[in-house]
Amino acid sequence: MSRRLRNTLIGLLLFAALFFYPFHGADPIRYIDRATGTEKVEKVPGEFWLHWLYANPLGEASLEGLVKRKMVSDWYGKRMDSPESAEKIEPFVKEYGIDLSEAKKQKFESFNDFFYRELKAGARKIDSASNILISPADGKVFAYSNVSKQDFIVKGYRFNLQEYLQDSALARKFAGGALIIVRLCPTDYHRFHFPLSGNIIRETKISGDYYSVSPIALRKKIELLCMNKREYVLLRNPDFGDVLVSEIGATLVGGIVQTYKGTEARKGQEKGYFKFGGSTVLMLFEKGKIKIDADLLEHTAKGLETAVLMGERLAVIN
Repeated sequence: MSRRLRNTLIGLLLFAALFFYPFHGADPIRYIDRATGTEKVEKVPGEFWLHWLYANPLGEASLEGLVKRKMVSDWYGKRMDSPESAEKIEPFVKEYGIDLSEAKKQKFESFNDFFYRELKAGARKIDSASNILISPADGKVFAYSNVSKQDFIVKGYRFNLQEYLQDSALARKFAGGALIIVRLCPTDYHRFHFPLSGNIIRETKISGDYYSVSPIALRKKIELLCMNKREYVLLRNPDFGDVLVSEIGATLVGGIVQTYKGTEARKGQEKGYFKFGGSTVLMLFEKGKIKIDADLLEHTAKGLETAVLMGERLAVIN
């Protein structure tokens, strides 16, 4: 099939989708800017298409038949690795107000090179107190003091530990414990770090799909976090106990890249990065081990995420 014919068919499909199932808008993604305490609306790259994929019958058919599959994310990830993709950087920076002054370099070889850029030393302040848990990434936080009792994203849904971990012993270990989710949108700094120091006693990778993890998608299909590709390590800390730190792949994420070496983790140390696409870092804690900051719990109870920066305090040892 020629490129012209393929593009024509895609155009006809989109026209039919919009004609028969027009998009009339949706609730915006609202969150709390922790630095100012004000409520804001997130500006979402590709928001129209997210709504189309998760709220339109033809979009949902495309999602299930193609978009969620690894090959699509791999294909798009390779496009973002190409030198031609660098042309997208300047418009993206201007559109979303990204501060490149904190980046180590200003010239990038591809969009992915820009996307998982490193920051200058000191660009993020790390709370170094040994009794403090820090955010592993820039992003927006949902926090739950008891994963077994708290509603998750949508009222009435409980996070399924067994389904997520694929391990009965670990599911029992974290039953009744705390859950913190840090969602990275495409405009965020996309390297993730260790939230505390400790010994890495286990590393696990679980294959899965590549659904979006945006609230737009989670409102429609709330079990997505248990369906996507994910990786996790189990950290052992003498005060925090065993802590699970996990990264979740998502639509158009070209890859989860782990950069740490060895079995000793240091708080604030880079753990890895996501290639293109928004994604999520999820953390689980044993019952009674941590006390999550009150503002994060209050905002979550209202259905609002809280915007934080990597290195910022999220909880303290209980």
